[in-house]
Amino acid sequence: MRSVNSWRGVLPELWQDRGFGLYVHWPFCAAKCPYCDFNSHVRAEVDQSVWATALASEIRRVGNETGPRVLSSIFFGGGTPSLMEPATVEAVLNAARDVWMFSNDIEITLEANPTSVEANRFDGYARLGVNRVSLGVQALNDDDLRKLGRLHSVSEAQSAFAVARQYFDRVSFDLIYARQNQSLEDWKSELSNALEMALDHLSLYQLTIEEGTAFWDRAQRGLLNGLPTDDLGADLYDLTQELCEEAGLHAYEVSNHAKPGAESNHNLLYWRGGDYAGVGPGAHGRLTLDGRRVATECWKQPDAFLKAAKAGTGEKSRIAMDLPDIADERLIMGLRLKEGLYIEDVASILDWDRFNTLKSDGYVWSNGTRIGATPKGRPLLNHIITQCAAA
Repeated sequence: MRSVNSWRGVLPELWQDRGFGLYVHWPFCAAKCPYCDFNSHVRAEVDQSVWATALASEIRRVGNETGPRVLSSIFFGGGTPSLMEPATVEAVLNAARDVWMFSNDIEITLEANPTSVEANRFDGYARLGVNRVSLGVQALNDDDLRKLGRLHSVSEAQSAFAVARQYFDRVSFDLIYARQNQSLEDWKSELSNALEMALDHLSLYQLTIEEGTAFWDRAQRGLLNGLPTDDLGADLYDLTQELCEEAGLHAYEVSNHAKPGAESNHNLLYWRGGDYAGVGPGAHGRLTLDGRRVATECWKQPDAFLKAAKAGTGEKSRIAMDLPDIADERLIMGLRLKEGLYIEDVASILDWDRFNTLKSDGYVWSNGTRIGATPKGRPLLNHIITQCAAA
């Protein structure tokens, strides 16, 4: 990517017609999970009034740049957003209303941990307009919850889910599979229980060992035993697709399953290439400003972000994306979706010879206007992207 100051072109397409969202990053957690590589921090005390002011001022700053837009989704991510007091959430939503118009069917999602303390805030969030909650359940097995560093039990997760259903029409939850010593039968039983519990959306992620996490350190020292082989990992993925499909929760994205109409609108906005503002420590954004698409990033460390926000902007960098940058990103994001992406989005970088070879082998499809990965190809996206993008 090139810096904004060196930009000399104008994008031929304004990307804001693909929707507009707001991502708000709350960086604090009660504990750091050993598998997590997100920007999260454990603090004994957090002055929420200071954070409410900083996040609200950042939203107004971005709003002044974008001008009037129709906001179709807001996503509170983290970290653990359910540690936010309702008053903090209210300040964020009020700031967003001040600068943008909310769509009639705006989706407002808040990620939550399923502890009883956090579930007690659900009523307050719902009264403020939050209409979708995503619970980080991660496992329906108490032993594995402890290994994953989670602070809740299975029974507490089930209780929090029941409470969430009282306040929100849309409740999703996450599970991690391919865990240590997890057999195919173990996962089949656990996922079957989850599907009986689920409403209309599940996010199901294979455990990955990311550099910089506690699990990574353990793995480097040979202390993370029982991880699945590649073959077992593939079998676990295939079983996941099979059981979810049978339950009517279709894989609309590699790791996300939903009944028709229950997809996460905010995440679809990312994968389809829409505009979104990102505020909060480490938050990224994609905005169309003055006819050019820019990538923004906020300061990652909470204290650095607060200091910068007080000085006028929490934004650390802003980079103008040229057409190859945009096409690369569209290929990476769009192939994650079952619906695929428009050919015109990636025509400038697509290697048609290699694409057609992959198509003949059954890994990708095209219909004249769109391309996508087949169910056979979706587990191999990194390989497909490498092959499809022209050198």
